Amino acid sequence: MRSIINKFSLTLFLSATVLQANSQTMDEMWDSRSSDQEHPQIGWFKDAKFGMFIHWGLYSKIAGEWKGKRYYGSGEWIMNQARIPVAEYRKEAATFNPVNFNADKWAQLAQDAGIKYMVITAKHHEGFSMFDSKVTDFDIVDATPFKMDPMKDLAQATRKRGIQFGFYYSQFQDWYEPNGGKNTWDFDESKKDYQKYYNEKAIPQLKELMTNYGPLGIVWFDTPGGLTKEQTSDFISSLRKYQPNSLFSSRVGHGLGDYRDFGDSEVPATPIKGAWESIYTHNDSWGYINHDMNFKAPKEIVHLLANVASKGGNLMLNVGPDGSGNIPEYSEKFLRATGKWLDKNGESIYGSTFGLIPAQPWGVSTSKPGKQYLHVLNRPLNGRLVVPDFSATVRSVYLLAGKKNLPFRKKGTILEIDLPAADPADLNTVCVVDYSGDLPVYDLNTPVTISSQFNLNYADAIYANLQGKSQIRSLTYSHYYGDWKHTTCVTDMKDTSDEITFQLRVLEPGDYHVIVEYACPQESAKQEALLSINGRQYPFRTLRSSEFVKSSPLMFIKHTVATTAFLNAGVYPLAIRPMQNGQELFKLKSIILEPVR
Repeated sequence: MRSIINKFSLTLFLSATVLQANSQTMDEMWDSRSSDQEHPQIGWFKDAKFGMFIHWGLYSKIAGEWKGKRYYGSGEWIMNQARIPVAEYRKEAATFNPVNFNADKWAQLAQDAGIKYMVITAKHHEGFSMFDSKVTDFDIVDATPFKMDPMKDLAQATRKRGIQFGFYYSQFQDWYEPNGGKNTWDFDESKKDYQKYYNEKAIPQLKELMTNYGPLGIVWFDTPGGLTKEQTSDFISSLRKYQPNSLFSSRVGHGLGDYRDFGDSEVPATPIKGAWESIYTHNDSWGYINHDMNFKAPKEIVHLLANVASKGGNLMLNVGPDGSGNIPEYSEKFLRATGKWLDKNGESIYGSTFGLIPAQPWGVSTSKPGKQYLHVLNRPLNGRLVVPDFSATVRSVYLLAGKKNLPFRKKGTILEIDLPAADPADLNTVCVVDYSGDLPVYDLNTPVTISSQFNLNYADAIYANLQGKSQIRSLTYSHYYGDWKHTTCVTDMKDTSDEITFQLRVLEPGDYHVIVEYACPQESAKQEALLSINGRQYPFRTLRSSEFVKSSPLMFIKHTVATTAFLNAGVYPLAIRPMQNGQELFKLKSIILEPVR
């Protein structure tokens, strides 16, 4: 059996594969490992669950457009994307004047949204410092007409509201400096002295940040590089003495951070032990772009927060203020709506640990001692919530918002709960199961629930049992520049022995369409595969969707390959294998069962 312990190992593998599957540049950008030694202040971080990231810099004034050309994806990368020379980029500071910046307004928004910690970019890769630095004159006080240090006011405003405050600092990439990493259009990379850069800018500036702004909850490093593990250890030790209670993010490099940060916009496929964080941005870009209006709705934010918390992690959601110091209108509006949901349901998020109930068609769960919080993200048609393998004794079930008791029944280890009437305005209905005794360990061999009460039932790749050389990997790719996506897939199914199997728990008899969701490049198309279920075999031929290229979208096709009738409720195996030896069959994202209506 693949118990939760093995599952953690599997997820560690998945995270490592994200790095291995991409270039050396990606290795330098993301280090999701953390130290084995737990920081004494990690407790507040584990309980916080919801943070605000703020990307704000000179790029916010440029706003995604340079010399009449619009750029998409990551506004803070425009200097790199447009290959803007340092001399030209520096001139932009002369008109950067964020007069609408209001620290109290920003901090109050965070408090209204239910945010527990805030991290803001003190210096991003562009090399421009958003604080009063004595190390360089390329900063907001010396180089702009603003002439003020916004970080002083923001540090005070957040602490006044009980919000932990921290700085983002790009310690290796610095496109402004001759010895900083990754400016290849102005400087010869082979002639750079990275140690000189660290000694003359990065370390002195970090000391400024850690001595001039009061106690910091986090120093959020980014894009490690240019240092060995021993040098990084010395680098960290030289800074710890200034802020011994501050946490350092894993992107400090070499597995020496205090908690784990995954890739941009990545949620691991299964629960993770220890302290970790998933970072997302509210629209497509991290830094402000005036033509990026793809904002996540309140329901999307709440569902994302519940999903991350169900795996045991924190969500740090980014907003990108504009060059005048305004937070986008939709970020303000949608974050406040999120906060209103948290006012009533925050108990299910703050201080919780990962859910003991595997993801169900209706949603996910989070845990506290003696309580399971069921986050109903997808309401069953009949209004009856089914929770499998609930062997503990149920004392009561109630709605978290309003504490209304809900009728429930136990049928063996199956718990059934009658939901109240649907409320279209509810972003996420949370039911609390108060219980005594022990619940079984979360196990990936637990059958995936299939029910006719949902339009689609997903058996995701992570639940596949593997044979042969097939493996489970997290694939990283992008839509726009730097707009990263991550999808867990079964890969490397090439031979007839590379069979995968899912265990499906069918709750209601009936007819179901069986849909295979996969990505398939041209060279793998038109191969034959065999799907076996319910005592029958269904051959099908693969269809082209797209190639896997990290800089482009990975397109998945939903291919209906069978219609089958389950005569009885029960557990049914579903298997897929290639019918001949050849190319990789496809990259399998999920098996979907759709009830025939």
